Amino acid sequence: MDQQWKGIFMPLYEHVYLARQDVSAQQVEDLTKQFTGVIEGLGGKVTKNEYWGVKSLNFRIRKNRKAHFTLLNVDAPPAALTEVERQQRINEDVLRYLTVRVDELEEGPSAMMRKVERDRERDERGGFGGGGGRFGDRGDRFGGDRGDRPPRRDRDDDRGERRPREDADIATEE
Repeated sequence: MDQQWKGIFMPLYEHVYLARQDVSAQQVEDLTKQFTGVIEGLGGKVTKNEYWGVKSLNFRIRKNRKAHFTLLNVDAPPAALTEVERQQRINEDVLRYLTVRVDELEEGPSAMMRKVERDRERDERGGFGGGGGRFGDRGDRFGGDRGDRPPRRDRDDDRGERRPREDADIATEE
C-alpha cells in the first residue's frame, strides 16, 4: 500500500480555503506554497492544487463579499492538516477553511473547474440564446432596430383630461 509512511497510515483529505478578496492572486499562490511546505515538512504531500478564482460569497464573512477559493488534495498525516489549520486561523488573509477526509482523491479537474470549462464553452458557442453575450443576441436592446413598431407617444395624449374617481365624490358629500 503506497499510503504507508514509516508504519503510519496517511488518510486523504480535500482542503479548501478562502482568502480575502483584496489580496492578489500572487499572494494567494504564496499562501498555497506556504501551506504546501508545511504539509510536506510534516511528511505529507499535496497531490492537486487548484485555484478557483475570486467568487461571490452567499453572505458576508468578516466584511468581505468575495473571496479567492483554493482547493488542495492532500495525502498527509492528521498532524500536518492540524498544523495547516492552526496557521490558517492565525493568518488574517484566510477567511475560512474546510477539510474533509475522503476515501479516495478525485482524479482530473474538480467539479468547480469542470463548471468553469463548461461555462467557457457555452460562451464560445454563443450562450443560451444562440447569439452573442450571456443571454444571446437581443436586437431590440442598446440602440438596435425596433422593427415595425411606431415611436412612443406621450402618455398624456392617450388619457386626455383626468377626472376624479366616482367614490371620491361620495366621500366629499358626507
